[in-house]
Amino acid sequence: MNRRQLLQGGGTLTLAAVAGLATAATQASAPEMHDHHHDHHHHGAGADYRALAHSATHCVMLGEACIDHCLDLLAQGDKSLAACAKSVEQLLAICNALRQMATYKSAHVPRLAKLAMDVCKECETECNKHKEHQACRDCAQACAECHQECAKVAA
Repeated sequence: MNRRQLLQGGGTLTLAAVAGLATAATQASAPEMHDHHHDHHHHGAGADYRALAHSATHCVMLGEACIDHCLDLLAQGDKSLAACAKSVEQLLAICNALRQMATYKSAHVPRLAKLAMDVCKECETECNKHKEHQACRDCAQACAECHQECAKVAA
């Protein structure tokens, strides 16, 4: 066997292995097609926080765009968005935590949502000072929406 045959054979083997792993992963993560009747129930094991998780994710996404915009302007010497950038940094921290905890259906979500309401409101207020910037306007809107979702579950 020469080197070319070995490399071609190895490439085929690698592709087959990758395809096998992808198939196994798909089968492992796919829901089964039959009903399961288990004797366990999750009484009070966590509320459904999907809307809150979605809102926090949206807030993070638009917050990242906002802080990117702020940093671009700061790099050009425009310090007018420094406070905005600081408020967005705090927003990103709380909304990332909120998204994760909501996804886990943690019992701590109501208390975290209460704190997130304050951070979202502060960020919304700061971003609204810079409405002439689309990124700030979008972030302020996402903060307002996340604040509303937090209010639905806050302790």
